[in-house]
Amino acid sequence: TKDNGGKNNTVKSETVRVKPDLSKAKSATTATTAQNALHDVGWKQRLPPGSSSSSSSAITETASKAATASSAASSAIPSTAKSSAPTPTSTGAVVAPLGPFGTARRIVQREGPMALYKGLTAVYTGIIPKMAIRFVSFEYYRDVLGGWYGQYYNIQSTTTSRSSPMSAPPPAVTFLAGLLSGLTEAIMIVTPAEVCKIRMQSQYHSLMDPSQMSHAKYKNVVQTAMLVAKEEGVGALYKGVVPTMLRQGCNQAVNFTAYNWSKKQILAWKKKKREEKLMAGGIEDRNVNNSEDVQLDHWQTLILGGLSGGMGPLVNNPLDVVKTRMQKQVIHPGKEPKYKSLLQSCIVIAKEEGTPALWKGITPRLMRIMPGQAITFMTYEAVSAQMEKYGVFD
Repeated sequence: TKDNGGKNNTVKSETVRVKPDLSKAKSATTATTAQNALHDVGWKQRLPPGSSSSSSSAITETASKAATASSAASSAIPSTAKSSAPTPTSTGAVVAPLGPFGTARRIVQREGPMALYKGLTAVYTGIIPKMAIRFVSFEYYRDVLGGWYGQYYNIQSTTTSRSSPMSAPPPAVTFLAGLLSGLTEAIMIVTPAEVCKIRMQSQYHSLMDPSQMSHAKYKNVVQTAMLVAKEEGVGALYKGVVPTMLRQGCNQAVNFTAYNWSKKQILAWKKKKREEKLMAGGIEDRNVNNSEDVQLDHWQTLILGGLSGGMGPLVNNPLDVVKTRMQKQVIHPGKEPKYKSLLQSCIVIAKEEGTPALWKGITPRLMRIMPGQAITFMTYEAVSAQMEKYGVFD
């Protein structure tokens, strides 16, 4: 109320409604989504100017589709199963139970089925030279170490071949040869391939959204290697080389030792059964003591390879966890990395997440390694037998 010349003029208050600015709301939603994202969304920082509105609408549309699909699915799921079903959060992230199957389901829902094959180019680009280096170096180290062992203990021959599998060197020689072969493959091929694979797998971009795929930072193994070397230096391709060497060396030492020891025991058992059968039949065979004709069946090498391949990961999984954390982190100039060394990384992980976190991913790792080692050893034995049959190694 104002006094204007002795007159009282009363001004009535009115409620003024302002139309909200939709562009600001969308930008705020995009910023909140980027902050709460569960994965690295580096492709958003590489969007060209003027494309923020299109990316915001794409995110809003994706979140609305996920919410609609979730509500439709929840109506068809019984109440007892709803608690375990993955549901999208307000940020568009899909929450799934922990474990390999829950994680796979979450990846498929967020990024599409083909996201399970991220980093495949790095895998099959490195698997062929890795296996070649592994077996060639193992045979070489075993022959050299076996020769030294024989000279030291005055033994005539401690090497082994397919024609005399029972004359294998002692387990200590096999263990050391496997250790050296693992170190060799880790330095020559495994570490750079692992860096590229982990970078490709850890970046978030939905394979169901073409706009996100076009802005993915890492596209294939060659481009990833060149980009990492350009941005962080060639030495970045050897991040985590120490835990990688320890992991591969431990893997192959345990793997080859367990496989060759088990193979020797089964061949001795088969030889004994063959002798008993010949003696029971009254057949005299002077060559019965020769193990040339005693060989493992294909299914036996398959089982032995799978079982021996699973022993290493059970022991050295902490090395694999540390290696993955070190290779995944991007080091920026002037900033101190979180994971610096093997021991420091183990302490940080155990302190922040608990000691069991050092065995994260052991289940999918065994599911991958055991079948792979089974097929590898079976193929190696079969191919080597045919090559020796036709005199390739003569």
